[in-house]
Amino acid sequence: MSDLKAQKRLAADELDVGKGRVWLDPDAQEEIEDAITREDVRELIDQGTIRAKDAKTNSRGRARERADKRSYGHQSGAGSRKGRSGARQDTKDDWKARIRAQRARLKELRDDEDVLDASEYRTLYNKASGGDFEDVARLEAYIRTEYGYEVTD
Repeated sequence: MSDLKAQKRLAADELDVGKGRVWLDPDAQEEIEDAITREDVRELIDQGTIRAKDAKTNSRGRARERADKRSYGHQSGAGSRKGRSGARQDTKDDWKARIRAQRARLKELRDDEDVLDASEYRTLYNKASGGDFEDVARLEAYIRTEYGYEVTD
């Protein structure tokens, strides 16, 4: 076994990889040994006698498996969580979605369906802003019981 350190170093430089990633063809050892200039090494690279090995990376198999399980809602129990519940689902965003839905429904009932007059609308709007109703269904139930209007979709 001859010393091919110099050729390996030149090849690594030419291939722009580390020395550990340089592959030298074991059948062409004599030919590689004779390559003493950078130009000689370039020719061997063109011939395929010297090649760069593929970079080794971390396997994504286990990560994909976990992602598949999580897509089904698995592996999301209390032991897998970091941070409080508000960090995982923003309470303000939740509030914004709910209040927008309630206000939109109130607007529909006032304008399109002529169920509410202006003062009733304003009273209910303020109640909704105050957090009296958990969702649109509770708002509609309140309108049914309090005002006696039949609210339909």
